[in-house]
Amino acid sequence: MKKMMLVGRTESGKTTLTQALRGQKPVYHKTQYISYHDVIIDTPGEYAENKNLSQALALYSYEADIIGLLISAIEPYSLFPPNITPCVNREVIGIVTKIDLPEADTDQAEEWLRLSGCEKVFHVSSTTGEGIPPLLRYLL
Repeated sequence: MKKMMLVGRTESGKTTLTQALRGQKPVYHKTQYISYHDVIIDTPGEYAENKNLSQALALYSYEADIIGLLISAIEPYSLFPPNITPCVNREVIGIVTKIDLPEADTDQAEEWLRLSGCEKVFHVSSTTGEGIPPLLRYLL
């Protein structure tokens, strides 16, 4: 299985997705540091939101085969600038989370990920499990 690093804003669903991919019941806990879970690298949202901490993401990206950029379907804006994926020398995929929520705007979230340069975008709900099997198959 390919090792994937998850990057996104605080509360975008990185830890819950990590738990869902591992077959665990989602239980909220705040990620305080970059943590390894088998083949998933979970990162704190603050690392993507803060210029000084983002340097750690660049360093840890070398540990992964795939970088997963996460945007929640209820996000008011995109954290990722346009065409950022060429800056990474790894495969970058987009992951739209929280697709099961009534206020979800999956089309907007996917458009932001595509503008960032993600050619492959997955739509997932860590709560209902929707979209998790295709993402797991992709990682194999």
